[in-house]
Amino acid sequence: MKIIVLNCGSSSIKYQLFEMPSKTVLAKGLVDKIGLKGAAIKHKRNDGTEAKLEGEILDHQAGIEYLLGVLISEKYGSIRNLDEIDAVGHRVVHAGEKFSGSVYITDEVIDALEECVELAPLHNPPNLKGIYAMKELLPEIPQIGVFDTAFHQTMPPKSYLYGIPYALYEKYKVRRYGFHGTSHKYVSKRACEVLGLDYAAQRIITCHLGNGASMAAIQGGKSVDTTMGMTPIEGLVMGTRCGDLDVGALLFLADKEETSIQYTSVMVNKFSGMLGVSGVSSDMRDIEEAANQGNERARIALEMYQYRVKKYIGAYAAAMGGVDLIVFTGGIGENDTVTRTRSLEGLGFFGVDLDVEKSLKSRGKEEVITLPGSKVIVIVIPTDEELMIASDTFDIVKQLEEKAVV
Repeated sequence: MKIIVLNCGSSSIKYQLFEMPSKTVLAKGLVDKIGLKGAAIKHKRNDGTEAKLEGEILDHQAGIEYLLGVLISEKYGSIRNLDEIDAVGHRVVHAGEKFSGSVYITDEVIDALEECVELAPLHNPPNLKGIYAMKELLPEIPQIGVFDTAFHQTMPPKSYLYGIPYALYEKYKVRRYGFHGTSHKYVSKRACEVLGLDYAAQRIITCHLGNGASMAAIQGGKSVDTTMGMTPIEGLVMGTRCGDLDVGALLFLADKEETSIQYTSVMVNKFSGMLGVSGVSSDMRDIEEAANQGNERARIALEMYQYRVKKYIGAYAAAMGGVDLIVFTGGIGENDTVTRTRSLEGLGFFGVDLDVEKSLKSRGKEEVITLPGSKVIVIVIPTDEELMIASDTFDIVKQLEEKAVV
């Protein structure tokens, strides 16, 4: 079964074409700068053939038409015609409380996702554009929605409710939703596969650390808590997001600076976090370089980042009555060896026997970074959200086919 996975952003489309169930990536690429000057598609086939094709790409539908054309082209293509595509898997950021798992996209599902736009105004509209475009271009092919929030729908009320009047939760659904769910699900399951562990029997803490970062507590194969909240702002200090912040402090600043809600939102989303504290950059590599050159604010920013990760590891271990497995993933979690190692320092008291030398060397590969016999295993697992989307899409389409036969 050939499945194309689409991840539509505001001005870009990431895509991968999979052969399932073998999990073979036939091609992948990026349509970039949609609606802007310099629009182009960067395409790579599994035999190493690469291309960068520039042209006018006015909207997402044009971008998807473009990438489909490349997939069937004689020079760069991986398939002979579009009839070879059996299904489409879409990454959708926010599904509210409506879906607790991946779903076959119907008109009713689209209506429900449109209702969730106000919960993710920057992400859901372009996600929906991809769905609209494929419905127009390949109307007979099943589309599957895989949601960032769905994995965390297993959280109990004590984890997802805020201490605000309950009527506001009922009226506006203000609650913790969590994000990066596809990544947390993939790396937690993959870690257990690598280690030969029973997924349903483990207490797992997953650390998805990138420019956007979140952690999750996973018990019995289900998410029981996560750091991001109703929006992706809450939790860890991130590249440009502030993370946990006293609401009273935010109200104080808004009053003193006499700023609008829109400006305040931009401040905590775009100008805070590592960028705001360090004054250097949102990129950890730049901040570490500045810290090594004696920049005090850069050093403090790094310490804040590492401390917040360590604090949540401790909190989630307490919440689950212990921890068996800690998984690091994401650009920082996989490759920033110093940040990862320092985030784990001092955790020997509850069973993390870290192999410091290995932790400082391991980059971008599946590898255990604790010593043999460590009570708590720490492992690095590169995330593969596209494969998780393809896998969910494959499973749902197979179920649809089986029902059709019956």
